[in-house]
Amino acid sequence: MSRPRPLVPRSDPADSVRVVGEFGVIARVLARAGTAAAAEVGPGDDAAVVRAADGRVVVTTDVLVEGRHFRRDWSSAEDVGHKAAAANLADVAAMGATTTALVVGLACPPDTPTSWLEGVAAGLAAECAPLGAAVVGGDTVASAPDSTGVVLSVTALGDLGGRTPVRRSGARPGQVVALAGKLGWSAAGLAVLRRGFTSPHSVVAAHRRPTPPYAAGPAAADARASSMCDVSDGLVADAGHLARDSGVVIDLDPAALAQACLEPVGPLQQVGSALGVDPMAWVLSGGEDHALLATFPPNAVLPYGWSVIGSVRAPGREPGVRVGGRAAADALQAVGAEKAGHVHFG
Repeated sequence: MSRPRPLVPRSDPADSVRVVGEFGVIARVLARAGTAAAAEVGPGDDAAVVRAADGRVVVTTDVLVEGRHFRRDWSSAEDVGHKAAAANLADVAAMGATTTALVVGLACPPDTPTSWLEGVAAGLAAECAPLGAAVVGGDTVASAPDSTGVVLSVTALGDLGGRTPVRRSGARPGQVVALAGKLGWSAAGLAVLRRGFTSPHSVVAAHRRPTPPYAAGPAAADARASSMCDVSDGLVADAGHLARDSGVVIDLDPAALAQACLEPVGPLQQVGSALGVDPMAWVLSGGEDHALLATFPPNAVLPYGWSVIGSVRAPGREPGVRVGGRAAADALQAVGAEKAGHVHFG
């Protein structure tokens, strides 16, 4: 494993937000924003106008706080932009929709280099471009006088394309639980960075720039997915949302999970061996990969990229998550996971 090199940009007084000013910053950022195919009126007016061909708009917001969701000595500005976009694009996909536009709110210290903000804008644009989406507006403001960190709030708009939105409350006993995307990679990358290293590159890159399976969301909706969510806080934690909202038990199959997430032997096992961690702990409780979790009727043909990892059962005493028929807490303890997933106010 190699140690990280500092990536914190040095403040250049001639290139700081304080010197360039709000509209100078906006002009530089918009030059990197890209173009949203659905935008009838883009950035520059008091508000943007985005076409909604479906007649309905999917809306979601995610906030990234420096020091909690990213660190500038671990991630480049472009990394932060990619990550901020991915968190929102995955939520839209989890409803069975496709993102059409983003709106961004930014609070930062006045000495923040505008070049760093341009990098964030470039990352946002690059993550959105394959979907035909882009940043169409937003706001910038100086953070509190005693604050040294950046806060980035991203709101995404999405189009259902005539589909029925896939909610968390539709899972029914007898259905299958399926997964699209990676699990555990971002958590493994975070564990590596916390120990002062930057390799294996694949897991560190997964933490810096998640790669959600955006197309898998609309494909699942077309394949009659009954419920769906993105895995942002951890598999057990987010499966718990589906279970409670649907009033069912989600029973995850350890063997199927291992086959979907840990085979063939790769970086997760390599990092786990080096750090003395069971990689299944990251699979069950690691967040920020933004994989998609869904339930399907037992006779449904799963779209490409989806793998069955469990089943839906009628609740006993109460809805919840089990792993191989065991209580989730016992399964987590067995692999050394301290909790089911990320706790926002923990």
